[in-house]
Amino acid sequence: MRAVEWRGAAADDGFLHFVDTCVQCRGCEPACPSGVPFGHLMEQTKAALAQRRAITPRWQRAAFAVLPRHRMLLMGSSLLAVAQRLRLLPKRVAVGRLPVRRGRVPASTAGTAAPDVWLFTGCVMDAWMRPTHRNTARLIDAAGATFAVSGGAAGCCGALHAHAGLHEAAQALATRTMAAMPGDVPVLVNSAGCGAAMKDYGRLVGTAEAHAFAARVRDIHEWLAERIGDLPVPSGARPIVIVQDPCHLRHVQRAQESVRTVLRRYVDIVELDDEGLCCGAGGAYSALQPELAAEIRDRKVASIARATARSGATVVASANPGCAGHLGAAGLDVRHPVDIIVETLNGVDR
Repeated sequence: MRAVEWRGAAADDGFLHFVDTCVQCRGCEPACPSGVPFGHLMEQTKAALAQRRAITPRWQRAAFAVLPRHRMLLMGSSLLAVAQRLRLLPKRVAVGRLPVRRGRVPASTAGTAAPDVWLFTGCVMDAWMRPTHRNTARLIDAAGATFAVSGGAAGCCGALHAHAGLHEAAQALATRTMAAMPGDVPVLVNSAGCGAAMKDYGRLVGTAEAHAFAARVRDIHEWLAERIGDLPVPSGARPIVIVQDPCHLRHVQRAQESVRTVLRRYVDIVELDDEGLCCGAGGAYSALQPELAAEIRDRKVASIARATARSGATVVASANPGCAGHLGAAGLDVRHPVDIIVETLNGVDR
């Protein structure tokens, strides 16, 4: 990357192949003794290449343009769900079972007053996992806080755009997202990829307002872990659950221990033996590089199978829609930690 940017080396096919096939899991960052910010370097490199039209073709840009158009996204997701039921989806669209209907959006509990927190609903998370939003709202309410919902005004955080090198589009979506959730109260996010992107708005946008907003962003498990004593006391049998860490929760946000703090109140946890290796979802990576994504997933599935053999657990907790869909397409029972918690409280909403 340095040679191409500074020394005039050619961005040849080999270089473009390297850039396109990196899953951007950022697992190299916590392992690097020099603290190289590889994720930021990849985003900057992709932005330069996308500006030259060397990567991210027109059809891909058109697909990403749908994400912030929330009604269009919901309609398209429903059509995909119907096509999935009819077995018409191409093999490269390897996602878990998509919902045809989603039910209601969580209703704000703040009324006309300023909320204690904002609940960010986003694009894919709302289209594919809206029950998780409702269950998240239940836990916020159980912790004694009022909330307001970001809704369609913040229809997409821009994470996938940034990963694809669409820098200006990512900045525009970040600005729109910040405007939709004013004030200084925490912004709670239950999608690991979205949370990682929104915590990076200060660097992405570069303004004082963006830095201030980024400081407000909290993964839902971080916020709940600080209020663990306010949550309902569990009763009955404790399920056994395997925990899979989404890369952007573990390697970028470094919030994986908060997931465990909250889950341990309600379930017995089984750890994987792969030290947090990627599952292969990588945002849009599983659709853009299906063969490589499947190879990476096979490694994760094998790790989960070993955990099942040790413990008998079959439910996998994962706090990211991409991971849940990618692993669900392999036949695994993957659920968001929030959904698992609410289910143990006999209030499951699915």
